[in-house]
Amino acid sequence: MLFSGGQDSTACLAWALDRFGRVETVGFDYGQRHAVELTCRGPIRHALGARWAGLGPDWMVDLRGSLPQLSETALTADVAIGMGQEGLPTTFVPGRNLLFLTYAAALAYRRGLRRLVGGICETDFSGYPDCRDDTIKAMQVALNLGLERRFVLETPLMWLDKAQTFALAERLGVLEVTVELTHTCYRGDRTHRHDWGYGCGTCPACALREAGWRRFQEGRGG
Repeated sequence: MLFSGGQDSTACLAWALDRFGRVETVGFDYGQRHAVELTCRGPIRHALGARWAGLGPDWMVDLRGSLPQLSETALTADVAIGMGQEGLPTTFVPGRNLLFLTYAAALAYRRGLRRLVGGICETDFSGYPDCRDDTIKAMQVALNLGLERRFVLETPLMWLDKAQTFALAERLGVLEVTVELTHTCYRGDRTHRHDWGYGCGTCPACALREAGWRRFQEGRGG
């Protein structure tokens, strides 16, 4: 399970624990501007581990010496958050999800695991090309050929928006954990508390989360 400490990966972790007898998590430190998300991983794992018995070990991959050097983006350097010249957000880190999946597959190969689960979503994906369903399907083929395995890449949020992700968290009994413990804000702000959680309230990630929360509340009559 690719687990960052964010809303999407937490929903996916609960989804996986609800379905599989054993789930291991892997996180990535790539010098992200919002590295505070990594400190959220432990409390979230503790909370979900108290609810489901199948939570296995956690792994952390250090990419600080490589990924930031390959791409200067708003998530890895002091770059303004906005739209780039090629029409992609400056928060897009080229190759990030492809690298994450490759490293996760290498770990799964060693651990004898066959399913890789990630909170990748094409519905609320900020325009990132490595979040598209076609990209994930192509990666599954490439990993299976390159590692001679029959991996299955599970993306339970692929066609869900943030409101539906909140609803999924509620159905799985982890809505409070999602609001209180997860981190989404690109600026790494955990000083401002909103009804949907912590964040600056103005970056694109906060805007998506806030809009999703409001649609979720409207849908449940709240």
